[in-house]
Amino acid sequence: MRMSAKAEYAVRAMVQLATAGDGELLKTDDLAKAQGIPAQFLVDILSDLRTDRLVRSHRGRDGGYALARAASAISIADVLRCIDGPLASVRDIGLGDLPYSGPTAALTDVWRALRASMRSVLEETSLADVAAGALPAHVVKLADVYRAQEEQRGHN
Repeated sequence: MRMSAKAEYAVRAMVQLATAGDGELLKTDDLAKAQGIPAQFLVDILSDLRTDRLVRSHRGRDGGYALARAASAISIADVLRCIDGPLASVRDIGLGDLPYSGPTAALTDVWRALRASMRSVLEETSLADVAAGALPAHVVKLADVYRAQEEQRGHN
Protein backbone atom coordinates (compact mmCIF):
# COMPACT_ATOMS: atom_id res chain seq x y z
CA MET A 1 0.00 0.00 0.00
CA ARG A 2 1.29 3.41 -0.89
CA MET A 3 -0.40 6.34 0.82
CA SER A 4 -0.44 9.64 -1.02
CA ALA A 5 0.52 12.89 0.70
CA LYS A 6 -3.07 13.99 0.21
CA ALA A 7 -4.39 10.95 2.10
CA GLU A 8 -1.84 11.34 4.90
CA TYR A 9 -2.75 15.03 5.25
CA ALA A 10 -6.44 14.10 5.28
CA VAL A 11 -5.94 11.65 8.15
CA ARG A 12 -3.96 14.24 10.12
CA ALA A 13 -6.63 16.89 9.55
CA MET A 14 -9.38 14.50 10.60
CA VAL A 15 -7.56 13.51 13.79
CA GLN A 16 -7.08 17.21 14.55
CA LEU A 17 -10.82 17.77 14.01
CA ALA A 18 -11.48 14.84 16.37
CA THR A 19 -9.83 16.82 19.17
CA ALA A 20 -12.21 19.77 18.79
CA GLY A 21 -14.87 20.24 21.43
CA ASP A 22 -18.51 19.41 20.76
CA GLY A 23 -19.93 21.86 18.25
CA GLU A 24 -16.56 23.63 17.86
CA LEU A 25 -15.69 24.57 14.30
CA LEU A 26 -12.08 24.79 13.18
CA LYS A 27 -11.07 27.24 10.49
CA THR A 28 -9.08 25.95 7.54
CA ASP A 29 -6.08 28.17 8.35
CA ASP A 30 -6.01 27.02 11.98
CA LEU A 31 -6.26 23.39 10.92
CA ALA A 32 -3.50 23.86 8.33
CA LYS A 33 -1.19 25.53 10.87
CA ALA A 34 -1.86 22.93 13.56
CA GLN A 35 -0.81 20.10 11.26
CA GLY A 36 1.66 21.83 8.94
CA ILE A 37 -0.51 21.25 5.88
CA PRO A 38 -0.41 23.71 2.97
CA ALA A 39 -3.68 25.66 3.34
CA GLN A 40 -4.71 25.53 -0.34
CA PHE A 41 -4.07 21.79 -0.43
CA LEU A 42 -6.19 21.41 2.71
CA VAL A 43 -9.10 23.25 1.05
CA ASP A 44 -9.18 20.57 -1.67
CA ILE A 45 -8.93 17.78 0.90
CA LEU A 46 -11.76 19.20 3.01
CA SER A 47 -13.90 19.50 -0.10
CA ASP A 48 -13.44 15.77 -0.80
CA LEU A 49 -14.14 14.91 2.84
CA ARG A 50 -17.29 17.04 2.77
CA THR A 51 -18.48 15.36 -0.44
CA ASP A 52 -18.12 11.98 1.28
CA ARG A 53 -19.95 13.38 4.32
CA LEU A 54 -17.03 12.86 6.68
CA VAL A 55 -16.90 16.55 7.61
CA ARG A 56 -19.46 19.32 7.68
CA SER A 57 -18.78 22.96 7.08
CA HIS A 58 -20.35 26.27 7.97
CA ARG A 59 -19.61 29.44 6.07
CA GLY A 60 -19.19 32.90 7.43
CA ARG A 61 -17.01 34.69 9.91
CA ASP A 62 -17.69 32.12 12.61
CA GLY A 63 -17.59 29.22 10.13
CA GLY A 64 -15.24 26.32 9.82
CA TYR A 65 -15.19 22.55 9.75
CA ALA A 66 -16.20 19.78 12.12
CA LEU A 67 -16.54 16.03 11.87
CA ALA A 68 -19.87 15.01 10.37
CA ARG A 69 -20.28 12.23 12.97
CA ALA A 70 -18.58 11.06 16.13
CA ALA A 71 -14.83 10.48 15.85
CA SER A 72 -15.38 6.96 17.16
CA ALA A 73 -17.61 6.27 14.14
CA ILE A 74 -15.03 7.31 11.51
CA SER A 75 -12.24 4.87 10.76
CA ILE A 76 -8.88 5.64 9.23
CA ALA A 77 -10.03 3.43 6.34
CA ASP A 78 -13.03 5.75 5.73
CA VAL A 79 -10.68 8.70 5.28
CA LEU A 80 -8.17 6.84 3.09
CA ARG A 81 -10.90 5.47 0.80
CA CYS A 82 -12.36 8.95 0.40
CA ILE A 83 -9.06 10.36 -0.79
CA ASP A 84 -7.26 7.46 -2.52
CA GLY A 85 -9.98 4.91 -3.30
CA PRO A 86 -9.66 1.20 -2.41
CA LEU A 87 -7.18 0.29 0.30
CA ALA A 88 -5.39 -2.31 -1.80
CA SER A 89 -5.85 -3.16 -5.41
CA VAL A 90 -3.89 -5.09 -7.98
CA ARG A 91 -3.91 -3.23 -11.29
CA ASP A 92 -7.50 -2.13 -10.51
CA ILE A 93 -8.75 -5.67 -11.20
CA GLY A 94 -11.05 -7.54 -8.82
CA LEU A 95 -9.26 -10.32 -6.97
CA GLY A 96 -11.51 -12.98 -8.48
CA ASP A 97 -10.68 -11.74 -11.97
CA LEU A 98 -6.88 -11.86 -11.72
CA PRO A 99 -5.35 -14.01 -14.46
CA TYR A 100 -3.32 -16.29 -12.17
CA SER A 101 -2.84 -19.98 -12.89
CA GLY A 102 -0.38 -22.73 -12.23
CA PRO A 103 2.31 -21.80 -9.70
CA THR A 104 0.97 -18.22 -9.31
CA ALA A 105 -2.62 -19.24 -8.45
CA ALA A 106 -1.97 -18.84 -4.71
CA LEU A 107 -1.10 -15.15 -5.20
CA THR A 108 -4.81 -14.32 -5.12
CA ASP A 109 -4.90 -15.51 -1.50
CA VAL A 110 -1.75 -13.52 -0.72
CA TRP A 111 -3.53 -10.37 -1.95
CA ARG A 112 -6.67 -11.32 0.01
CA ALA A 113 -4.58 -11.74 3.18
CA LEU A 114 -2.92 -8.37 2.56
CA ARG A 115 -6.31 -6.68 2.26
CA ALA A 116 -7.59 -8.44 5.36
CA SER A 117 -4.59 -7.36 7.44
CA MET A 118 -4.88 -3.75 6.28
CA ARG A 119 -8.60 -3.77 7.01
CA SER A 120 -8.01 -5.17 10.49
CA VAL A 121 -5.85 -2.14 11.27
CA LEU A 122 -7.45 0.65 9.26
CA GLU A 123 -11.13 -0.22 9.65
CA GLU A 124 -10.84 -1.01 13.34
CA THR A 125 -8.90 2.13 14.28
CA SER A 126 -11.07 5.22 14.66
CA LEU A 127 -10.13 8.87 14.67
CA ALA A 128 -11.03 8.90 18.36
CA ASP A 129 -8.57 6.05 19.02
CA VAL A 130 -5.72 7.98 17.40
CA ALA A 131 -6.65 11.31 18.98
CA ALA A 132 -6.71 9.69 22.43
CA GLY A 133 -3.52 7.71 21.81
CA ALA A 134 -5.49 4.58 22.73
CA LEU A 135 -5.10 2.29 19.75
CA PRO A 136 -6.80 -1.12 19.57
CA ALA A 137 -4.71 -3.84 21.25
CA HIS A 138 -4.04 -5.73 18.01
CA VAL A 139 -2.74 -2.54 16.37
CA VAL A 140 -0.41 -1.84 19.31
CA LYS A 141 0.85 -5.43 19.13
CA LEU A 142 1.59 -5.16 15.38
CA ALA A 143 3.38 -1.84 15.90
CA ASP A 144 5.45 -3.34 18.72
CA VAL A 145 6.44 -6.30 16.52
CA TYR A 146 7.42 -3.91 13.74
CA ARG A 147 9.48 -1.76 16.13
CA ALA A 148 11.28 -4.83 17.44
CA GLN A 149 12.07 -5.97 13.88
CA GLU A 150 13.40 -2.53 13.02
CA GLU A 151 15.61 -2.51 16.11
CA GLN A 152 16.94 -5.95 15.20
CA ARG A 153 17.76 -4.78 11.68
CA GLY A 154 19.59 -1.79 13.12
CA HIS A 155 21.83 -4.02 15.21
CA ASN A 156 22.82 -6.35 12.37
